[in-house]
Amino acid sequence: MAREFTQEDDALLAELGVEVEAKKVVSRTPREERIIAGFEEIQRFSEEHGRLPEHGEDRDIFERLYAVRLDRIKELEECRELVEPMDTTGLLSGNSPTPARDAEDLDDDALLAELGIELEAPPITELKHVRSTAEKKAAEEIANRERCEDFAKFKPLFTEVQNDLDVGVRTTRNIRKQAGFLKADIKKGEFFILSGQTLYVAEVGEEIRAPNGETDARLRVIYSNGTESNILLRSLQRALYKDETSRIVTDPSGPGPLFSSETDDDDLASGLIYVLRSKSDHPTVAEHRDVLHKIGVTSGTVEKRIANAKLDPTFLMAEVEVVATYELYNINRTKLENLIHRIFESARLDVEIKDRFGHPVTPREWFLVPMFIIDEAVERIKDRTIAGYIYDPASAKLRKRTGSE
Repeated sequence: MAREFTQEDDALLAELGVEVEAKKVVSRTPREERIIAGFEEIQRFSEEHGRLPEHGEDRDIFERLYAVRLDRIKELEECRELVEPMDTTGLLSGNSPTPARDAEDLDDDALLAELGIELEAPPITELKHVRSTAEKKAAEEIANRERCEDFAKFKPLFTEVQNDLDVGVRTTRNIRKQAGFLKADIKKGEFFILSGQTLYVAEVGEEIRAPNGETDARLRVIYSNGTESNILLRSLQRALYKDETSRIVTDPSGPGPLFSSETDDDDLASGLIYVLRSKSDHPTVAEHRDVLHKIGVTSGTVEKRIANAKLDPTFLMAEVEVVATYELYNINRTKLENLIHRIFESARLDVEIKDRFGHPVTPREWFLVPMFIIDEAVERIKDRTIAGYIYDPASAKLRKRTGSE
């Protein structure tokens, strides 16, 4: 059993030339602990991003706070001496980017507050650094921003939204007061883009009465960087208005990029989805002829589209048979084709043929999909429920795609 050293033990060790060094207990004040904790957050940011935090309205609010803290730690000798032994990566010796105006406008008291340094209370007759209404609102809008512990269940939603934006199932619209965007329009399940970051309204709490008499609600907002906040609905509304680049992500089930009353360069008054079957004698084509189909969209007639099929590698250098056509209205042809290709990507034909000059070509619009599945997909396009579906060759069914697909 181990025993404690006595004074006699210490004397014996001293005679043997062994020095016993008493452990020093370092005591920190609460203020020093906060400064150290703030510097550790800056170190974690630097390790994760491989750079110093930067100022600027296009930066995340946390990064902007870290940049302010680092600047002040460098400037204040007391703070610098405190954290210098911890600076193993040279943060204090690195050159910080030029501070943004919002950092420069903060006075010493505000900056010290960012460092967690509390000032001595002034005499009751002296008003020192009374926060402006704008500062209070800014603090309210970033309040309770913290790490989202269950972000794993929300991450697929952000991936799915990005996929929808890439293929044109969803789009984004500018947010402007005059465009009729009201606080009542912020609903559970909606996505917004604020300061370049996507956010998701996961929950809308019970209606509460604001001090000015208006109704409000506490939201649970999840951000694409893995953080969350319990921001007030009115605060989110103000932040969206203030950011001139803010946008709302459209709902794929409503009028959107495929079906629109507005006319873009790619919009058609009407269009045709056509399904073709090849008469090619290529071994792979002949083996799967009953389920191998070309799916395309045209603004003209199908007859004109397939007139020179036997000379066109797109049509497998052979005559084709028209299996089905579907007429649609106000369709964005490019986005619709991208959507169809995304749905049937897993069943795309992988075969190489020679064009009329003998050059190898791999056609990209032929899919090993039975007709009844194509019928179902077109019906879902017509009723606007196609968003989020993908074809599963193993089960020969359309199914909801996961966030990783």
